[in-house]
Amino acid sequence: MGSKLNCWEFRNCGLESGGVLSRVYGECTVPKVMKNDGVNGGVGAGRTCWSVVNSCNSGCRPAGRKRRKSCLECEFHLRVISEENLLPQILDDEIFVTPKIHI
Repeated sequence: MGSKLNCWEFRNCGLESGGVLSRVYGECTVPKVMKNDGVNGGVGAGRTCWSVVNSCNSGCRPAGRKRRKSCLECEFHLRVISEENLLPQILDDEIFVTPKIHI
């Protein structure tokens, strides 16, 4: 596969530090999350952005179950899973398991 991109490079959002839109909308928190620095080969949380609260264009994603679903369907998330061969790990991770609700 190609080079390992961080989410802001993949999305070309301009919200990274010094990005063209960061002055208008504020800087994204993802590059600043140093506890995830280096995970999946990313800078900050650049390749684990789905784990950062209020990520994706400075918090435009809803919280909770809807956020998890939108992150799981994100092209970048799917790319990282593919590049890092994380699918078996994701399937076993309780965070991403949605309980069935009977109506």
